[in-house]
Amino acid sequence: MTNLKKPLIAALAIALIGGTTTNAAGISSDSLHAQASPYRALSSISTFAGTGQFDDLNGAAATSSFRAPGSILALPDGTILISDSGNQSIKQLANGVTKDIAGVYVDKDRLGLPVGGLLDGQGDESFFNHPNGIAADDQGNIYVADTDNHAIRLIDKQGNVKTLAGNGVEGNDDGVGRAAKFHSPSDVAVAKDGTVYVADTLNNSIRAIAKDGTVSTLNAASTRKAKSSPDATVVVGDFQDGALKDAKFNEPSALALDSKGNLYVSDSGNQSIRYIDLTLGTVTTVAGIAASSSTGSLYDADPLYAQGGYADGAAAKAQFNHPTGIVATDEGGLVIADSLNHSIRYLYHGIVTTLAGDANQNSGSANGIEKNAQFNNPTDVALTADGRILVADLLNNEIRILRFAKLPVGLPANGKLSISLDGALVKVDTVLIQGTTLITTDNALKVLGITLPKVIQITKGKDKKNYVSLRAAAEQAGLDVEWDKAHNHILLRHQ
Repeated sequence: MTNLKKPLIAALAIALIGGTTTNAAGISSDSLHAQASPYRALSSISTFAGTGQFDDLNGAAATSSFRAPGSILALPDGTILISDSGNQSIKQLANGVTKDIAGVYVDKDRLGLPVGGLLDGQGDESFFNHPNGIAADDQGNIYVADTDNHAIRLIDKQGNVKTLAGNGVEGNDDGVGRAAKFHSPSDVAVAKDGTVYVADTLNNSIRAIAKDGTVSTLNAASTRKAKSSPDATVVVGDFQDGALKDAKFNEPSALALDSKGNLYVSDSGNQSIRYIDLTLGTVTTVAGIAASSSTGSLYDADPLYAQGGYADGAAAKAQFNHPTGIVATDEGGLVIADSLNHSIRYLYHGIVTTLAGDANQNSGSANGIEKNAQFNNPTDVALTADGRILVADLLNNEIRILRFAKLPVGLPANGKLSISLDGALVKVDTVLIQGTTLITTDNALKVLGITLPKVIQITKGKDKKNYVSLRAAAEQAGLDVEWDKAHNHILLRHQ
């Protein structure tokens, strides 16, 4: 194997940023990135659970089925919790098997869909009504935003379901426990001190539930009005940064606590990511269209919502289309389910990038590498302890998983060129001619599974071998080719 002294070809080049392994702490610092698009982390997306059928079937993850799984939570022990919204239940996925841990239904509507309800009790005797966002505290209690019950529910360590706040009737009242009222809460987050924060979506508010059950509203109420139909005018969400008590949101849908105990908010109706500094009592926009608005007139195109779009780059100019579920990383970033762009985005150090999703933001169900994978209205994301991203892919009725590319074990210590195929080292004969890496046609056939008519014959001693451009062979085989300059390594990946 001939050692390459120069990059393979510029179009194939990538750079390694900061390490060779991936973990929850370092999507940007510990993953492989494309040199041509230096913020694009290399990854592959596959189906983690669900057949895609709109149904309710537990058992082996590969043969299980969901009805619009709306939210997902990865626990430290590897257990995954899923809000199976259309099945009115909370499911557990552990050791490759799904089962219901809370929520049952006893009736179906005229379309044959499970009917929700509001009932506390043991998990297999409790009722939910389109449960969504899930969070856990340090004691192992699970909190659920029970959207159509306008309530926040608690599943304790013994599996008992209790209503923490709200009473099944929509409204906008502070108070204690069941005296408080919500309107379609979508998510919850639990702070170290036990405070439960709520994205009270259709009240356009962020609420807080203290340990004693007292519910309070943190921001100002919106007074903006718009027509929801030709004959109806309603109060809708608004936008304002500044002091938290004066801040305004437009259908906030998701929350995430960072390492400082402050809150990120997915402000869906404003197509932006907001940040609440709870110590300073301030709200700022950290990414999205609202950050670049100089006029404050966000609602010219649509009286209800700011105009959605799609753009990576500087956070103040980045665009989203109904961002929903979010999760903070230990390195200070934020993973975002950009639902109507059918993409998974990442906010880090003032830059927004796309981690996975169709290049044209088309919906679909294709698995594959980051730039070819497709989602259909992804609504939530979760980080596993070993650095993978789980996605609640709502309209595909699946849980998807994003795995970041790693360098293979056993790279040459002497810096010689090495090649891997889908993460496994392969041994091939190479030669460098005029800056192009060539491999033998025998290796192209054995490693890549193809033969090519255009070859270069090279005599080395008594041996004559036919060679072909590695890039040409790989691309004809449908492979993605990337180069890690730091380790003189070429990565070949099925797309």
